Amino acid sequence: MPAVPEVTRSAVIAVAIFLIAHLALLIGVTTPEKFVFDEVHYVPAARQMLAPAMSQPMLNPMHPPLAKELIAASIATFGDNALGWRYPATLFGAIAIVAIYLCGLALFAAQSPAIAAALIAAFNQMLYVQARIAMLDIFALGFGLLATAAFMHGFRRERPQALFAVAGSLFGLAAACKWSGLFPLGVCIGVVALIRLMQGWHTLFADAKPDDWYRPELWPGLKLHHVALCFAILPAIAYLATFVPLYGLSLPDLIEAQRRIFADNTTTAIAGHTYMSAWPSWPLLARPVWFLFDKTTEDHIAAIVFLGNPLVLWPALPALAIVLRDFIVARRWDAFLIAAFYFGPWLAWALLPRTLGFIYYYLPAATAASLALVYVLRREGLPRWLLWAYVGVAAAAFAVMLPISAAFIGTSMASFNRLMLFQSWI
Repeated sequence: MPAVPEVTRSAVIAVAIFLIAHLALLIGVTTPEKFVFDEVHYVPAARQMLAPAMSQPMLNPMHPPLAKELIAASIATFGDNALGWRYPATLFGAIAIVAIYLCGLALFAAQSPAIAAALIAAFNQMLYVQARIAMLDIFALGFGLLATAAFMHGFRRERPQALFAVAGSLFGLAAACKWSGLFPLGVCIGVVALIRLMQGWHTLFADAKPDDWYRPELWPGLKLHHVALCFAILPAIAYLATFVPLYGLSLPDLIEAQRRIFADNTTTAIAGHTYMSAWPSWPLLARPVWFLFDKTTEDHIAAIVFLGNPLVLWPALPALAIVLRDFIVARRWDAFLIAAFYFGPWLAWALLPRTLGFIYYYLPAATAASLALVYVLRREGLPRWLLWAYVGVAAAAFAVMLPISAAFIGTSMASFNRLMLFQSWI
């Protein structure tokens, strides 16, 4: 019997991951049957898009339209109810998990660690919670991680143009959901610019190795116009195309929409939101966001907390330190890309002149952290079972936290108090 081609095998596994993740995310997604947290902003904006004539003023003009258009399409398909609001988020949550698997294939060139990375990402409560609510972040994450996977697969190729073009187009769609989707695109531009700059300087490593992140002969056929097409023109076309259903081809309206988004997202916000937190605190899980807290009986609550799995995100910090060390000292290309796509989308928030921040802005970096954990746990000299033992630990922690991550499960006040390890979590 002939062996199954590796590409076919990877495609079958990707489809299986998607179906399992999608079904898991759908369980209990309609609870509660009322708006949760920022759904109060985005669902009415999606409803407005379904009207025969767009009413004024436009709701939620501070964000691009694609995610809201997807929610509107779901409402048109499944009805104006909790399933209609949240169904597309479950799709993109599953897509994000598949994208991490694809990133793992690019970085580790093996099925087992790629699958482990997808599982660790799935067992991080951040992705689970965000994939079951009608907000914008999961859409930007899904498109952005698919784009990142395409970039990673193209990074070591002699002719990366096609994959870089796919990445750029997907980054444009990520930005069309939320402007934070531009952060990983900026990472790609920075990586390409750095390598081209070093090549222009004729930089050489004295002890060059095949695993170096920089090689003088990298991408010999990649020209400046290819870079402009892949990382500027195609993202812009994909991004602007999502505005056409709302504004047609009216250039003044398109420009005004961008001006409004820019103004709303760069103005220094007034501090004081109950759940606000600063970007340095996000990796430490210092301040979660409570999306829902309903007392259903005298001693029972339905709760949804955006916190993250501590047994994923806390161990990720020393893992990322090792990744950073390997990038700097050993010059490893896989460590370089993991560090770039973790630190880039996180530290970009430090550059914005906004005082209002939330831990769910950390979602892209937190999801990429699963790659750092796999990178470290499969290092030479470590037993092979250690990675899968850790996946089991992450799954157990996920199960323990599930009652405060999914409203359809609920929990007692006593269990709630046990899970709240720190006063800042309440």
